[in-house]
Amino acid sequence: MKVLNFGSLNMDMVYQMEHFIRSGETFAATRLDKFPGGKGLNQSIALAKAGACTYHAGSIGADGGLLTETLQAAGVDTRYVRTVEEVTGHAVIQVDRTGENSIILYAGANGTVTSEQIDRVLAGFSAGDYLILQNEINKLDEIMEKAYAAGLKIVLNPSPMNEVIQTLPLDKVSVFMLNEIEGAELAGESEPERILSVLTDKYREAEFVLTLGGKGSIYAKGEQRIRQGIYKVQAVDTTAAGDTFTGYFISTLMQTNEPARALDIAARASALAVSRKGAAPSIPDREEVEQAALPKAEN
Repeated sequence: MKVLNFGSLNMDMVYQMEHFIRSGETFAATRLDKFPGGKGLNQSIALAKAGACTYHAGSIGADGGLLTETLQAAGVDTRYVRTVEEVTGHAVIQVDRTGENSIILYAGANGTVTSEQIDRVLAGFSAGDYLILQNEINKLDEIMEKAYAAGLKIVLNPSPMNEVIQTLPLDKVSVFMLNEIEGAELAGESEPERILSVLTDKYREAEFVLTLGGKGSIYAKGEQRIRQGIYKVQAVDTTAAGDTFTGYFISTLMQTNEPARALDIAARASALAVSRKGAAPSIPDREEVEQAALPKAEN
């Protein structure tokens, strides 16, 4: 079984700040770091480090060679990454003194997906393989329709949440990976149990994972609910926390078909990720996740 991540590839410019910049304010950053990133790249690295046979499809500019090198170093197959004339996508990230982040994205090459590219990529996969999608590339609707027709299991992380998500064929999604904001937007509800109740009723065959920040996460399918707490660490940079969680959850679910096990491994991996700086560089290896002695936080 293979997993294809058709997703974004960015260079992240991370500015350490005392606080997020307010309207009209000029404030000096205390540090600048540049890292490979993008939700697509981060999730591919997490998938591969968690043990999945991972392929990444996407686009970079002539300035994006470091991104393919980073993927390859993590064990990701990059044969479906193409180079285009547009500049590589990038993100400007503010990280405040508590480790929280604020992100500005520029799509660049990530917005150049073509129908021909989609057909060429999907030809390399078959029924039962997994497809991971986020909302940082174009033509998501076409990718989903064609992947579903080919029998792939579609995993959607609708981030960043915007008007595009509501236009997608969401009934074709097998697994939704959502945070509270995304879940609330899709369900029209704000309370976690209500969010999951609405969504599991609307998409009866789908599985849902709703992450709740410091309150952990919940897995839902139909009437089934599995709750997972967080592990206690000192937060340094939360940029890749969600992507690490997604990659480790899906990889473990593919390997074990045990959502409770997948939730626990994902919680451990994301805890380690937030204790380090950067996006892709913060994602831990599977062995480290399995062996780490992490205390559970009190809820």
